[in-house]
Order: sequence, then C-alpha cells, then structure tokens
Amino acid sequence: MRFPPLRQALVRAWSAVCAALLLTGVLVGLDAAPATAATTTITINGSQGGRTFDGVGAISGGGGNSRLLIDYPEPERSQILDYLFKPGYGANVQLLKIEIGGDANSTDGAEPSIEHARGAVNCAVGYEFWLAQQAKARNPNLKLYGLAWAAPGWIGGGDFWSQDMIDYLMTWLGCAKSDGLAIDYLGGWNERGHDKGWYETLHSTLASNGYGGTKVVGDDTSWGTADDMVADPAFKAAVDIVGDHYPCGYLSDSTTCNSTANAVATGKPLWASENGSLDADSGAQALIRSITRGYIDGKMTAYLNWPLVAAITPNLPFSTVGLAVAPSPWSGSYRLGKEVWAMAQVTQFAQPGWTFIDSASGYLGGARANGSYVTLKSPNGSDYSSIIETTTATAAQTVTVHVSGGLSTGTVHVWATNLASANSSGYFVRQPDVTPSAGGYTLTLQPGYVYSLTTTTGQGKGTATSPSPTNLALPYSDTFDGYATNAEARYVADQQGSFEVRTCAAGRTGKCLQQVTPVKPIEWQGDSDAFALAGDTTWSNYTVSVDVNLQQAGTAELIGRANTQSRPQNRQAGYELRVGNTGAWQVVKNSTSGTLTTLASGTTTALGLNSWHTLTLTLQGSTITAKIGTTTLATVNDTSYVLGQVGVGVVGYQTDQFDNLVVTPGTGGVTAKPITSGMAGKCLQAQNGASADGTPVVIATCDAGSAAQNWTVAGSNTLQFNGKCLDVTGQGTADGTLVELWTCNGGTNQQWAVGSGSSLIGTGSGKCLDDPALSTTDGTQQEIWTCNGGANQVWHLPT
Repeated sequence: MRFPPLRQALVRAWSAVCAALLLTGVLVGLDAAPATAATTTITINGSQGGRTFDGVGAISGGGGNSRLLIDYPEPERSQILDYLFKPGYGANVQLLKIEIGGDANSTDGAEPSIEHARGAVNCAVGYEFWLAQQAKARNPNLKLYGLAWAAPGWIGGGDFWSQDMIDYLMTWLGCAKSDGLAIDYLGGWNERGHDKGWYETLHSTLASNGYGGTKVVGDDTSWGTADDMVADPAFKAAVDIVGDHYPCGYLSDSTTCNSTANAVATGKPLWASENGSLDADSGAQALIRSITRGYIDGKMTAYLNWPLVAAITPNLPFSTVGLAVAPSPWSGSYRLGKEVWAMAQVTQFAQPGWTFIDSASGYLGGARANGSYVTLKSPNGSDYSSIIETTTATAAQTVTVHVSGGLSTGTVHVWATNLASANSSGYFVRQPDVTPSAGGYTLTLQPGYVYSLTTTTGQGKGTATSPSPTNLALPYSDTFDGYATNAEARYVADQQGSFEVRTCAAGRTGKCLQQVTPVKPIEWQGDSDAFALAGDTTWSNYTVSVDVNLQQAGTAELIGRANTQSRPQNRQAGYELRVGNTGAWQVVKNSTSGTLTTLASGTTTALGLNSWHTLTLTLQGSTITAKIGTTTLATVNDTSYVLGQVGVGVVGYQTDQFDNLVVTPGTGGVTAKPITSGMAGKCLQAQNGASADGTPVVIATCDAGSAAQNWTVAGSNTLQFNGKCLDVTGQGTADGTLVELWTCNGGTNQQWAVGSGSSLIGTGSGKCLDDPALSTTDGTQQEIWTCNGGANQVWHLPT
C-alpha cells in the first residue's frame, strides 16, 4: 500500500527500532546474545536416558492439501513421494497423519467421506489411503494416524460425539485394513476438545473390534485434556497419548515449546500432534526448534508438521506451506522446501523407539539465544545421534563432546544444513568425519545451522530435479468418461461437499461428475454451498461451459475466474452463473469477504428436473456473458477479477450432475513480460535470464553478476506469495541481495500476474502493482517496496 510522507517516516522509524530489537532477541523472546562465543560441553553417557522418541512426521489433511499430488505424472509423482517418505533420500517422514474425510472443507478443501449416506460405504474414495500406501511402500516402519476434521451429516443427527461417529470410525478402520493398512493411532475431533465418555467408549470399542493395537490420541486440541486425565482415572485409561496443537505457538518462531505439569504427570507420551503452518522455506528454522526445544522444554516425543505438502493451486490459503510445494500437475513441476532438509536432520539420524538422553540435551552455553541440542541413543546400546541447532545464534561457537556408558567411541559422521541460506547446495551436506580421541571431540558450530552428529550410516540426499512449470494449456475439456466409478476427476478439487464420477442420469450414456453429499456435513470451519474448482489460476480470457442435470429442486452454478479464496471457503472470489430448476438465474460476483454482488438476474424457461442443459460463461476482458443453451441471459461488465480457475457447484447439497466441461481460450489476456525496477541494482526477469514469454519469473539481483537466485514463483507467469513484501529484513539488504515479495496492505494469498500493459495486475483484489504515476482499476495504489530501504521503492514494467 502507499503511505503518505509522515506515515513513511513513522514506518522507517519503526523498522529501525524493530531491527535493533531483533538484534537483541527481544522481539522473538530470546535471551540476550552472548558477548563472546559460547563453549558447550556435552556428556553423552549411554547409561543415562529419558523418554522414548516416537518420531517426526507430517499431516495430509485439514484439508485437501495433498489433493493434486495424485494427479502428477510419472516420474515426478514418485520423485515427490521419495523426497517425502523414502529413507536416506529426503524428509524421511516417520509418522503420517491422514484425514478421515467428512465431505466438508477443513482448510484448503473438502476430503470425501467413505460413507456419504448411512450404509453406502465406498472404501476406494479419495486419495488418503493411496497416499498411505505409497508412504508405507517406501518406509514399512512408518506409522499411520487417523483423525477427523468433519463428518457426514447423517452421523448422530449432527452430533459428532455420538455412537454413530464411533461406528463410522470402525468402518473407516475396516476400509484401511482392506487396503492393507494398519492404523497405529486414532484421534477424536480435530481442535474441538473432547467428550470424556466418548473417548472411553472409543477405547473399549477398538479393543472389542480387533483394533486393540490402535492407540488413542487425545485430544488434538490442547494440554487441557491432561487436566481431565489427572482428575479422572477412567478417562486417563482411555487416552494413550496426549496430543497438543501448536505448543510452541501458532505461526510463531518456536523459541519456547512448553507443555504443562499435568501433561507430564499423566506419564503418557506427549506429542506436538500438529505444528507448523509455516512457509516451506522460511518455516524451516521454527520446525527444527520445535523438535529440539519441544523435548527440552516440554518432554514432547513426536512432532507432526501441518501440512505434508502444498499440492494445491496458489489461489488457496497456505499455498506455499508444507514440506514441498506441488501446484502444477499438468507440468510435473514441484519445489522442495527447506523444511524437507530441516526434518531430515532428525529423521535420518534417529528412529522411533530410540531413547532421548536427558543429560545430553539442553541449550548451548545454557542460553536459548545460542541454540539447542538433543541426543538420542539406539536400542542397540551403541549408536547415538545428537541434533544441534544454532538458528538463533549470532556468532560461531564450539562444542566439546564426551562419550561413555557403552556408546560407540568410533567415527562420528557429521551432516549440516545452512538454514540461513537460500542456496540449496548448502542443505543436508555431509561434513568431514570426526575421529574421537579417548571418546572426546570438539566441533565449531556456525550460526544459522542445524547439525547432526551420528555413529550411524545410510543417510543421503536425493538428486531428482523438477521440470520447469508451465500453464495448463487451453482449450481444455473433460467428459469424465475415462475414470472409474466413484473416483475423483483429474484436476478437480472439492472445496465443500464431494464431487465424484458416477453413471450419468436421465438417459445419458457414459459418466458424469456428481455432487454426492446429500445433506449438510458436520463442519469444521465455516459453512458454504457445495462446490469444486478445476484448472489453472493463470487462465484469463476464456469461455467455460458445462452440461448440468438438476436431480432435486434447487440451484446449480458454473464458476469462472475463480480467484483468491480466504478462510472460510465461502470467501471464494470469482464470478458465478446460478440457475434454478424454476428458470430463475443470477450472475453474481463473490469476494474474499464472502460478499455476493448480483451483476444481473432474471427468469428464463424452467429447467425442470432430470433433463440436461448447457451453462456457459464467457469472460473476455471486463465483459462477462452468461448463457443457457443458445440463449444469452446477460452481458455485464466488471473489472474485479482478470484471472482464475473454473468450477461447478450447487446452492446447498443437491446431488446434481455435470458433464462435458469445456474451456476454450479467448483473445488477449494476461501474459508475462520483463519487469524493470525503480530501484537501482534490482530487477525481475525471466527464469535463467530468458525473455519472459510465458516462462516463470524470478526475483533476481541485476548487480550480483550471477543468474537469478531461485526465487521462482508459482505458475508460469504469476508472482504468488502469501501476504509477503519486498522485505529485506532477515533476507539480506537492499543493495543487490535477496528480497521477498508480499502485499504491503496485509492481504492474504494475493496472486499477482504480469499484465500485458505497464502494470502488475493483482488478481486477489482487482488492484494493480504499478508505477505511482499510473492509475489503478479501483483508484487505489499498491506498491512493491523494500521495508527497510527508506522511501517506497516501486517496481514497474518498462514503457
């Protein structure tokens, strides 16, 4: 956003204060940095111990964040899976939590239920069991954990804490078993507290149904469950593991990770059963701190990162959050986050069943500012690994290790990741081996790193590389005939309800896409109509059409230029043609605030039920034309959204069918062009220095004398980050080093595309990022500027 001169001065002054406070650790809750380099002695005695390590993992669910992964082509799909699960290759995820689908949105989409209606069970639904199979195939020792965020509406008359829900979980476990999957851990209702009696019944029902080996996690909300466990022996007996969410703070630096006295007093394993929610790269430091400090501060023995992967389109919330980012199945392009290697520094060096050594875990030099370390020993009584992070340190320091108590005093292998670097060549690098003398050795630790010291072998870093991203080409179409019955259609992502391939109704042969959730689900986040999105967020001018068959009285919808979505999912920006069985129709605009604006409305010939009709939206520049069959309903003008996906839906939960989805290109539209900067020494240019002709753009430093520095953005011609700015704080300086991109008005998930003129079009808000002298679509100004570089420094296209 653009600030007046006085506001600019205040911002610059506050930035200077913030920078000073950051240097002293005040803003991130650190102890003051030491005046001199710290020296730490770690005594690793094999006769000492602590709690049992349960593993480090991630979450597929909460929700829809893995949706596009199954649609990736080979070999890229296997490459991503290898980086996530294969031992000695990448993140080596040890615990995988999967969502028990409930037909309702649980953050980035809705995951389908195995039982949309009571008694109609489909174990092949969705992709979570497929993902679990892929994970187990790569690592048979991986543990699986099931948790529900939502539930079908038929359960308990809308009451989650019911016998119906327990019976539903038993059915889900049976489906998993039929797919060869044993579920090791089972939770209740994500972040919705607990019903003690329900948990007690769940625990006994598991045993009576042959699932006595499945441990119950309570309550995937807070440590408050431990308070009730301490006070109620029956409830305590029903909960095997105490799981808290974000014990290090939500979207925090994770410098402190406490549990509670009651949690420790339960004697049960304590888990950070959901943590993370941070960018795949910038969240890496918090991730490793959450693991090491989670044990030191709170005796937590497992960590699960949300989510596993951001396999979603970039218009959705949290689109760069996860261990990897995979938004482009049509191109096979993906990006590994730095978080992969932060996690690998633990998972490739210690396995579930190892034991923490409390006396060899703590803070370097006794001060949080220096960093932290944990040590674990193997059940074989010989091997050990120490994980040391210096992410909050400001200077090099030394650590001296003494090994005794039967542990190996042989060669120590050292691996390190420079988490302060944007250069992937510095991630998960094997360092020179150390040969102890009389069981002792000394190392120098650099600030901003995570180190793993181990007597084990078998570690490794995968070498597969991603292809460059490209747009999903137009024309695009899908008849839905090529899928198995009950499957999900390629590139179609449910946002609410469930859209599955079924046999066409009303005498039409072949298969169709049907909304199969018959009643409103038990929701986890805000309510909305059932709808699904499809295609590429970079599509601009196009015509989209679909055949619709109304199965019950109500209204179906066709969506165009589906733009930014903010939580909850009813805040889906875009244009909608809504048509009811009576013939009543509307062309409406939705926004990221969930505000529906009617652009046109009227009544046409009644569509009736069980008959087919073609709906069409043409979006060309600011002109939007809506049709039913060959009849033009309205032509309106609106400039709010210039890019976006297509979609289908219903107003409510009718089980309407859709067929023959077709998207054909219009003329003109948004295309990528080179960008020059109003700030000396900076530019935005095409990837690898090529001219921007639809290829991805990157943030480059023109005066650095080198190629673009890997700030590739999502899509082939979009600049997409999650509310970020050209903020050099923590990423370098404004003199030719790396910067970040964000929107200075604090908006969320705003996607910026390079316009065909001299502006950057903001598809998230209908605004422009451009030269201050140029006008914008709504009379406001958005600027890209450097937060600590003084006056606003504007980027614009060359004229």
